[in-house]
Amino acid sequence: MLIKRTKKSDLKESQLTSESLYKDRRNIIKGLGLAAITLPFVKPASAALFDVFSDNKDEGDLLFKRTPLSFTKNPKYQSLSTLTPEDKILKYNNFYEFGLDKGDPFEYSQQFEVDPWALTIDGLVDKPITLNYEDLLKKFEIEERLYRMRCVEAWSMNIPWLGFTLATLLKEAGVKSDAKFVRFETLYDPLQMRGQTSRFIGGGINFPYVEGLTIEEAMNPLVLLSVGLYGKTLAPQNGAPIRLVVPWKYGFKSIKSIVKITLTDKAPVTTWQSIGPDEYGFYANVNPRVDHPRWSQKNEKIIAEGNVFQQKRKKTLMFNGYEEEVAHLYKGMDLLRNF
Repeated sequence: MLIKRTKKSDLKESQLTSESLYKDRRNIIKGLGLAAITLPFVKPASAALFDVFSDNKDEGDLLFKRTPLSFTKNPKYQSLSTLTPEDKILKYNNFYEFGLDKGDPFEYSQQFEVDPWALTIDGLVDKPITLNYEDLLKKFEIEERLYRMRCVEAWSMNIPWLGFTLATLLKEAGVKSDAKFVRFETLYDPLQMRGQTSRFIGGGINFPYVEGLTIEEAMNPLVLLSVGLYGKTLAPQNGAPIRLVVPWKYGFKSIKSIVKITLTDKAPVTTWQSIGPDEYGFYANVNPRVDHPRWSQKNEKIIAEGNVFQQKRKKTLMFNGYEEEVAHLYKGMDLLRNF
């Protein structure tokens, strides 16, 4: 007799609430003295909010064309009973390469070119690899996984990602024994990514965006390289054509539009770590016991159906609910200091 064991990462429908505007990362940048210059054609906040939470389901289809993907459903990761509406996933984003406001990535990324694309895997590997756009979608078996995503700003989503494990790709490249960390890098293309120009961001963020994991984290079976969501390829604002998904860490660790993965023996200095080392540590594990200096991380708002300004908070779970799968990676580590 097969007995299904329920993990803490299985989310009950009764735990789900809708999203409300809590802490915009633009306020974080302002707090660090890195405010962007407001230009005349940028939408006022009220207009941006209206667009972000619009119920117009057809607007995205009129812009960036997403392609349906063939995939299998991984039964281990199908337990989220309610998902964030696709429309909100498409319109509520942090992706500073396209602007600081939540609606900017949707509005300003729709002409983004993802084909041709080149993703290079190099460094301490036996066989460096370069994947083109077709490889990203066809070289590896694509599966659907339903994951929580928790933002450091204290809001969260439940997303049906499509992709393949990072471990699958790293094993194909061959991980050398002295590889201790994995460094990720986003595309640098100011002609396409308006946020990478100094007139929008100023001198605060040094592009390209960089993130990193330990090799043990990178090889964990939860870590996904996503090429799609809701049955179709990724939209630019969600990190097309390929992004990282690390569900037990705050969302900024899940780097978007990756062009380079480098295995190294030294810990990379990540983008947010370099901007605010006292606020954004290398590990960035979801930990309700470690507050951000300017707000609590003990609870969160989940983006779902309904009025985004009239929702209850939900208690934040350690490791975003994936403690059973990943706590062993940090055995003996002081998670209050290594944040």
